[in-house]
Amino acid sequence: MTDRIQFEMEFPIQVSQRLLYQYISTPSGLSEWFADNVNSRGENFIFIWDDSEESANLVSKKMPEKIRFQWMDDEDTDYYFELRIQFDEITKDVSLIVTDFAEDDEVEESKMLWTNQVKDLKKVLGSS
Repeated sequence: MTDRIQFEMEFPIQVSQRLLYQYISTPSGLSEWFADNVNSRGENFIFIWDDSEESANLVSKKMPEKIRFQWMDDEDTDYYFELRIQFDEITKDVSLIVTDFAEDDEVEESKMLWTNQVKDLKKVLGSS
C-alpha cells in the first residue's frame, strides 16, 4: 500500500455555522451534496453513489465544529477525512475546511472532487 499525502482545502460559505453543521454531520444533510444517499447505524455511515457503496466510521464529532470519518477500507491506517467549520468571531465569516488523504498522483483529482462536492453543498445552501 502506498503512502498518501494529507491535504487541506478551505471553502468560504455564507451560511450559519449551525446550519452548515447539519449538512456535514447528518445522513440527510450529507445525502444532499456528498453522496446520492447516506444511511447510518450508530457510528457506521454508508455512502451510496450510483452503483457503489462505501462504509465509513464516525471517528469523532464536535458540535458545531467538526466531524471526522474513516473509510472502512482504511480501518488499520491513520487515514481519515474531516469536515471542519471555521468561524471568525470578528468578521463572522464561515469556512468549511476539508482535510483528506490521497495518493501522490491523485491529490489534484481529489481536490477537484472536493471542489465539485462543495459547489453542490453551496448550491443546496443557497450560498455563493
